[in-house]
Amino acid sequence: MYVIDDICYAGELTPDIEVSSIKILEDGMLLIDFSTGETRLFDVTTLLDKGSAFLPLKEEANRKTAKVTHGFLSWMDGQIDIATETLYLESYKYTKDVSA
Repeated sequence: MYVIDDICYAGELTPDIEVSSIKILEDGMLLIDFSTGETRLFDVTTLLDKGSAFLPLKEEANRKTAKVTHGFLSWMDGQIDIATETLYLESYKYTKDVSA
């Protein structure tokens, strides 16, 4: 738990991190470039169990509306968004295999 400007937050304080760019892949997968310089792989379908706000992402057409706005990721013209820290923590390190 931590406090900023008299507001109490659950979890741990993470450094400011932003989404720099994304690449939409098939089957609900995203390649996400973060301001840390890292590229990570995120499975959007994992959000379907996190509440009704994410249920529209069950439809692939809605998942393909993903875009970066002001350093965070949103879908459906901002109707759905997610904390950048959550994206980072729930994604997987991705390294391009340049030997292939």
